Amino acid sequence: MSDPSHDNKTSGGTLKSPLFWIVFILVMGAVVSWLPLSIIAKRRFTTSDKPRIHIFQDMDQQPKYRPQAVNNLFADGRAMRQPVDGTVAFGDVQEDDHYYRGYAMTESEQQGKYQTSYFKGMPKQVTVDENFIRRGQQRYDIYCTPCHGADGFGQGTVHLRALELQQSTWVPPTSMHTDIVRDREEGHLFNTITHGIRNMPGYGKQIPVKDRWAIVAYIRALQLSQNAPVSDVPADVRPTLR
Repeated sequence: MSDPSHDNKTSGGTLKSPLFWIVFILVMGAVVSWLPLSIIAKRRFTTSDKPRIHIFQDMDQQPKYRPQAVNNLFADGRAMRQPVDGTVAFGDVQEDDHYYRGYAMTESEQQGKYQTSYFKGMPKQVTVDENFIRRGQQRYDIYCTPCHGADGFGQGTVHLRALELQQSTWVPPTSMHTDIVRDREEGHLFNTITHGIRNMPGYGKQIPVKDRWAIVAYIRALQLSQNAPVSDVPADVRPTLR
């Protein structure tokens, strides 16, 4: 005979097993632990028109007008102001055509206006000495050797690799020792380094003006090494020539 105090009908049932509560707590803990990760994932992969929580401002948020913003204070409604007439950007005062461009636009009766005339010789702003030529050699080795080769004959590693790959669109680099290149004015060489020619890109953005002239000076020295007259060789060295 059952005890009435533990009868399911009168006592509402026996107490549940403690194992159930342990499992329940573990499951709820696991679910709750995923909430921060879910919030982080939502914030990371969704967009919002509100700024992020920024504890340390560090002057990142400033009451200022940004480029292309609207400003009703001015008649044209633009926040950006036009520079006054005659304004020249910092570093853009490049009046010396010989030094900064290597050529000048000239006019003649035979050819008309806007004819390109390249300068011969080096500009007065540079002094061609051993240190200057060595600087040009260093810059040449960095920017020119991969295609034109260390000796200037156009057999650089990039060219040789293109030949191995049999690239039909590859244009061989120009040799520095052809009569055409030797006869070009120094300003022409400078302009080629600056803006490129045919498939060769320009290096005006990477190489400063003075270093470009240093490369020109080294190219002249390189050409002279392969095409110097015997009269330029010291008399005591001439017997050793082959």
